[in-house]
Amino acid sequence: MKTFRSKIVTIAFSMAATLVAGASQAEGKVPSVVIVHGAFADGSDWAKVVPFLQAEGVGVTVVQNPLTSLADDVAATQRALNNQPGDVVLVGHSWGGSVITEAGGHEKVSGLVYVAAFAPDAGQASGEQGKGFPTPPGLSQLKTDSSGFIYLTPEGMAKDFAQDLPSEQTSVMTATQGPIKASAFEDRTTAAAWKTKPSWYLLATEDRMIHPDLQRAAAKRIGATLTELRTSHVPQQSQPAEVAEVILQAVRSVGNQ
Repeated sequence: MKTFRSKIVTIAFSMAATLVAGASQAEGKVPSVVIVHGAFADGSDWAKVVPFLQAEGVGVTVVQNPLTSLADDVAATQRALNNQPGDVVLVGHSWGGSVITEAGGHEKVSGLVYVAAFAPDAGQASGEQGKGFPTPPGLSQLKTDSSGFIYLTPEGMAKDFAQDLPSEQTSVMTATQGPIKASAFEDRTTAAAWKTKPSWYLLATEDRMIHPDLQRAAAKRIGATLTELRTSHVPQQSQPAEVAEVILQAVRSVGNQ
């Protein structure tokens, strides 16, 4: 009797293991998402979007950038990419667009999503991206401290960075912002991942930090699938469901390849 029961238990465990393995393989076909935040923010800037992605069964990692140089932020992103189980859709907001342009050459990256972001060519610096375009008003609210880090004033956060959010939220964003080393905007990329990876671009039409004309030109130059939202520089805060849907479009597209 004990032998019979032992066989039953063994069969049951074997079947369970087979089911778990099958589920894991199925899950492995869905690309995960790695998100790179921009300057004057940290990973919590994406807290509203993450649940929408997770609800669709997508694994999400938000990189915490040191914001000390392009190389340092790329290294932080690459560590996150190394930890992913399979294909990845790499998302970058604002300054994060420069980071994913460099880091997106990673073998696990199957697609890129730019959100109100820089999208430099190889050899370009982020600070050069605005040449030939109107100067966004929010740049007048940037201040540099004695250590060479740039931060955004409370007025700039409320009126230029996130003008479509309530003051209670912009006050918290001001307090938790991540200052960026000024010299980072002079760092040049060595590669442009968008040349070999499919790209999507979410344009913020009311952006007062990166001019919408610059965004539109960048999206066209890199051949990205373009979506426009009537938002401030932080659509992930004001319209998270819509931002999540753009990312999910990329996930579905590269997942079907």
